[in-house]
Amino acid sequence: MATRDEIYNLARKSAVHLLRLESALLLALIIYLALLDSLRSKPLEAPLALTGVFIALSLGAIGLFACSTAFKKGQHWGRAPAVLANLIALGVSYYMAAGNFYIGAIPLGILAFLTTFATLLGYRE
Repeated sequence: MATRDEIYNLARKSAVHLLRLESALLLALIIYLALLDSLRSKPLEAPLALTGVFIALSLGAIGLFACSTAFKKGQHWGRAPAVLANLIALGVSYYMAAGNFYIGAIPLGILAFLTTFATLLGYRE
């Protein structure tokens, strides 16, 4: 049976990897949206909206990476933002599923649930 320290270390290391994976996925989404926009034949109707999406995704990716760095160093300030971001992602996943977009909802829900669980267990007072 695993000791409390072993569970903590495994959860902390898992949280680091999962948060960095989420950060990389957000960066990949930025690249995908930029390429998709550049391949369009007609100009955008709302370029400021897309700029806002790019800014929000960039800030999210930076924030998740900063949280992963905090977990790696054993600092405690990264826990609350990581949990909050993943609880928001669980809500987004729920609404994706309500819109019958299961191919996006299921992976997002699983990733958000696992990351939330790892961040909650990877914290020691």
